Formats: sequence, C-alpha cells, structure tokens
Amino acid sequence: MRISSTSLLFKFATGVAKTARLMVGVPDYDAYVAHRRRAHPDEPVMSYEDFFRERQASRYGEGGGKISRCC
Repeated sequence: MRISSTSLLFKFATGVAKTARLMVGVPDYDAYVAHRRRAHPDEPVMSYEDFFRERQASRYGEGGGKISRCC
C-alpha cells in the first residue's frame, strides 16, 4: 500500500500544529477524550469548555490572583 505525499504532508502538518499548541500551553482535548474513553470508560467526559477551564485553572491557579508556574 502506497501513502500519498499529500497524506504524509497532512500528517506532518497536524503533528507540527499539535506540538506548537502543547508548547504554548494549549491542552489537547482530543487526546483527553481518547484517554478517558480508553482508561476510564464508566466515568463522564468533560465538555471542551469545562476541560479548557480546568486546564487553565491547573496551570495558572484558581481565581487569577496567584500564578503557579515554573518561571
């Protein structure tokens, strides 16, 4: 089976975009959903909005007053 160059380019671009988002702190909702369905099938999955809010709170702290990060 031969993979087209367009398909390879798309996969590469998708990987670069995912890496860039993770580097600047944008969480990967699709990876979260896949993990929850695979590892915790009986537990509910957060909506994108709840997931994003939870990740932001985890990164920057609740209430916006105290920033907890490495630098």
